[in-house]
Amino acid sequence: MKINFWKSKKVFVTGADGFIGGWLAKALVDSGADVTIILRDIKKEKISIDYHHIRDKVTIILGDIIDYSLVSRILNEHEIDTVFHLAAQAIVGAANRSPLSTFESNIKGTWTILEAARVTSTVKRVIVASSDKAYGDQEKLPYTEDQPLKGLYPYDASKACADILAQSYFKTYHLPVCVTRNANTYGGADLNMSRIVPDTIKSALEDRELVIRSDGTLERDYIYVKDIVAAYLILAENMDRNEIAGQAFNFGTGKPITVLELFSTIIRLTNRNIKPKILNQAKNEIKKQYLSAEKAKQLLHWQPTYSLEEGLKETIEWYKNN
Repeated sequence: MKINFWKSKKVFVTGADGFIGGWLAKALVDSGADVTIILRDIKKEKISIDYHHIRDKVTIILGDIIDYSLVSRILNEHEIDTVFHLAAQAIVGAANRSPLSTFESNIKGTWTILEAARVTSTVKRVIVASSDKAYGDQEKLPYTEDQPLKGLYPYDASKACADILAQSYFKTYHLPVCVTRNANTYGGADLNMSRIVPDTIKSALEDRELVIRSDGTLERDYIYVKDIVAAYLILAENMDRNEIAGQAFNFGTGKPITVLELFSTIIRLTNRNIKPKILNQAKNEIKKQYLSAEKAKQLLHWQPTYSLEEGLKETIEWYKNN
């Protein structure tokens, strides 16, 4: 990462009340950036910026990313230089139950951000978070960035749409935008207990029965949140290069494991002796998904620095302490 690149930079982060966005906002604050975030709801319980102790170090604006006039005002009045757009309805089960709110947030929210950035002269770079889910079910593995986006379930489709919108704004208007497609990201301060890593860790620490919603054989690529935050920052720092702007980048380890293997690793690291209950109820799930991050290694000189075991150890410690 470039030394002092972020010092005094005016940065807008959407989704900073979420898991990855909270870690990114903290990294930007720690790097000296002037960070503005948007919150849709005031919650009684603590959110990620509280766990990262940055609530009083960022400018908080209440509102919704689908409100074009508000987003436009934020970018203009705060003279935003860099936009990280991570806000999304990110839970697959919720997307299946309520596709319209997912499409509104993930697709309309993205075009609102892109259009407001397009007409704001101070904005120099925009990063839009897509997902490995945007690729859908593919015969060729690992996924590479030149494969078509075939996400067909509601969450996957919403991410594919947002991804294509971002590329459209680069192609049509030369908006300096890049797209990130992350593998399954885990780490401390993930407060969504429907996700497999926090749910398993919490169950193990509380000696509760462990439940696997799938049949346990689904294969996924799991990457530690600190590696993902480093990827976002390195990508943004390199967007003035012609070969980077307008591109999509995969960020993952390229080492898929099954749900059962992930479970057994967490059980071992928490020193528990629990057998999981396999429900085999997961629907609309793709059997195998993992990414090639070769493009990011070649063009950005980025690669993950944490092994699964190292990342999980830090994550388990976080949940023990919080």
